[in-house]
Amino acid sequence: MCPRIFADEGLPKGPSWEEVQRLLAGTEGDHPKSIRDRAIIMLFAVYGLRVGDVRALRLEDLDWDKELISIRRPKSRRRQTHPFAYTVGEAILRYLKEVRPRTPHREVFLTLRAPIHPIGSGALYDVVGDRLATMSLPLKHHGPHALRHACASRLLAEGLSMKEISDHLGHRKLDTTRVYAKVDLAGWT
Repeated sequence: MCPRIFADEGLPKGPSWEEVQRLLAGTEGDHPKSIRDRAIIMLFAVYGLRVGDVRALRLEDLDWDKELISIRRPKSRRRQTHPFAYTVGEAILRYLKEVRPRTPHREVFLTLRAPIHPIGSGALYDVVGDRLATMSLPLKHHGPHALRHACASRLLAEGLSMKEISDHLGHRKLDTTRVYAKVDLAGWT
């Protein structure tokens, strides 16, 4: 008989912040796909956004004058505002100026080939998954959620409280965030 495993028994597994930096290094250059993917990956890694958050991001959610990004959280149905991290703002701005096709679509991220339309959830998964898979990291999952775990672990390592991390990730309940406390073993020694 196998031992019973309870919910949240396993550690969340995401790439280390150093591995995230290597992932981003793979998006450097002038190829349109790399420019778009860099902006997308930064949103997942820096803000810990979910696929639905990035997919729903619209041009009007980017306030360049106040340097704010507004996220409509589909799970909680709340709007959350973050200050633009300089590198994220630069990556999105480069994508908008150099790559994003002119179109009546208001979603920020679009397909790169005709017919032009908002990028889908599967394509957003592939942006991260395909690049993580080539890095041969020992991850169970290679999608955008792995970067959400990397974001939470980085914030915890930087000394943010569980409440601050919970707010950053847009969790409705603090219990949802507590699973990341298991990751900071170095913080307890």
